[in-house]
Amino acid sequence: MRARRRETTRGAATAGGEGTRASRYRNLKNPFVPTRVFSDDQVASLHEMALGMLENQGMRVLSPRGRAAFAAAGALVDESTNMVRLDRGLVAKALATVPAEVNLMARNPYRNCRVGGPHVVFAPVAGPPGVLESNGGKHTGTMADFRDFVKLSQAYDVIHVLGQMVEPQDVNIAVRHLETTHAQLTLGDKVPYFYCRGDGQLEDSFAMLRIALGKDEAAFESEAHCYTICNTNSPLQLDLPMTDGILKFASRGQLVIVTPFTLAGAMAPITIAGALTLAHAEALFGITLSQIVRPGTPVMYGSFTSNVDMKSGSPAFGTPEYTKAAFGAGQLARHINVPWRCSSATASNAADTQSVYESQMSLWGALLGGCHFILHAAGWLEGGLTASAEKFMLDVEMLQMFAEIFQPVVATADEVGVAAVAEAGPGGHFFATAHTMERYRDAFYSPLVSDWRNYGAWAADGAKTATQRAGDIARQTIANFQPPPMDQAIAEELTAFVERRKSEGGAPAVS
Repeated sequence: MRARRRETTRGAATAGGEGTRASRYRNLKNPFVPTRVFSDDQVASLHEMALGMLENQGMRVLSPRGRAAFAAAGALVDESTNMVRLDRGLVAKALATVPAEVNLMARNPYRNCRVGGPHVVFAPVAGPPGVLESNGGKHTGTMADFRDFVKLSQAYDVIHVLGQMVEPQDVNIAVRHLETTHAQLTLGDKVPYFYCRGDGQLEDSFAMLRIALGKDEAAFESEAHCYTICNTNSPLQLDLPMTDGILKFASRGQLVIVTPFTLAGAMAPITIAGALTLAHAEALFGITLSQIVRPGTPVMYGSFTSNVDMKSGSPAFGTPEYTKAAFGAGQLARHINVPWRCSSATASNAADTQSVYESQMSLWGALLGGCHFILHAAGWLEGGLTASAEKFMLDVEMLQMFAEIFQPVVATADEVGVAAVAEAGPGGHFFATAHTMERYRDAFYSPLVSDWRNYGAWAADGAKTATQRAGDIARQTIANFQPPPMDQAIAEELTAFVERRKSEGGAPAVS
């Protein structure tokens, strides 16, 4: 029998970060042509209308440093109102220097990612203040929760980077960044995510990352080693920490993702086209600032456009409008040739059926729309207010399925198996043909959460739902987790840095 090697499709981590890892999930490429909801003329028109908003109305910038940077670049700044208006020539100049693709360099080179082009990066949920418990209860996020979600994010190859998976409110905010950065750097070897809460906190986080990487400032700033999200305050405002975050990340050459949060009917016009145009204007504004600071610095076009429930005013996610908005945002991002970030989102309060079909609708919008970076890809609930380990595992299952969809379908004569058809013969079966025997171990995707047994076998084994099985897998993953290797001297230096900065009081958060 001819030997046939294929990479495993299971994504669980092992000690040392290798073993059963599935390298096919490390660097995903989307082979499909992006879906369009607008014609090329319509996209160009929306872009022109967004430029008009920035020229005629502008945006309020609450950071004096941000206004100064815009003014030095030739923008019209009104200090009495904090409004900044951009000439379309200034925007065009900035867009001309944005890298269409960029590398994200991890502590472990196997975890390096590429953003842009055909590449797809999946990032975990970011920022929920609450955590859903397995019994359906909910508690305020803790540092222990944060570490558990880092472990889950590290353990599965289809999650390509780390993130601020939950807000650990049992740690004082002046030192919280020290603890969360330390957890990401010691429990993971993937690219970390840092919040923008002031220069002091970012300088600490950057210093810790340089220690972990063993790089000086020049080497660190030569490539992107971390990322952040800078949200606008829709409509048409950029607050102090987000503005200064763009300034700091751009000046250091690290990846900043400028993301307006436009809910149609609430913080944006009620139409999809209107909400997207406003979001496009705000994204252009932040992207322009990044290039003013450092031409060629990596930046992404973030989109987070959905609708609200007009009966209650609550945000709605995974809706048909959300999906169509994702398609449109992708077209606008490609129009300006800037890498695009989208999200997987749900408004469900539990890791239930609603949470899965809404998240899958979001994923279809992002991935069929050509998204390069999907935030909140695993673990998001309640419109971003809750993180869930059960939902995390359900999402990992969905992401691995999408990763398998991305794999090419081979159509060689050997794959088609004409000889197998002859071997089986009329009325026969293919279970024992040579073609099947060579391939059966890894011919199909092997599920992580799904149970494909019949009813009797499933019932005899406890009749567990997918959510219950997902919880079991999450708990087992955390219990068996082994952190990736780190040089002892580096680990000690990181710990010493954290203890010293904590003794000094850390760094205040800027709001």
